[in-house]
Amino acid sequence: MRIFGIDPGSQRTGYGCIDTDGSRHRMVACGAVTVSTRIPFSDRLVGIFDELAALLATHKPQCVAIEDVFFARNVKSALMLGHARGVAMLAASKAGLNVTAYAPTEVKLAVVGYGRAEKLQVQQMLCLLLRLDTPPMPHDASDALAIAVCHAHTTAGSAVMRPTSQPPAARSWRQYRPASRS
Repeated sequence: MRIFGIDPGSQRTGYGCIDTDGSRHRMVACGAVTVSTRIPFSDRLVGIFDELAALLATHKPQCVAIEDVFFARNVKSALMLGHARGVAMLAASKAGLNVTAYAPTEVKLAVVGYGRAEKLQVQQMLCLLLRLDTPPMPHDASDALAIAVCHAHTTAGSAVMRPTSQPPAARSWRQYRPASRS
């Protein structure tokens, strides 16, 4: 399955695309859509939309995962972030893709195992999970990859991720049943 992660921002929107079989992941692409702060905000939103639409058309993911809105102290910044997030969701929806949102603490918990992990810890874990030699840069790109990995970990037990020839995996040792010997 190919998952496209988005870390929305009004100046820089991170993206990360991974292929996964539910347990192993491989990075396909990552980076950031950067728009000039010197142009009107509405034009920045158009730039974000156009770039994301082109990236989604190029990489052809099956779904999109995006960072959920968090509470900010600066109301104006939060509103601008909300607009950028809406534009990112619109680009995914126009491409016919399902969009799933994850809170920042949920992403860190899924990737690192600790919901208040630092960015450096997330980057180091991404290097391990994606078998990368260097941490993905900029931070927006690594955040987007973490969102994609979070979605992969969250949906790993769903029927969409499992091959149809195998029975569902046990979610705990209490559900484990050894294969019958015929």
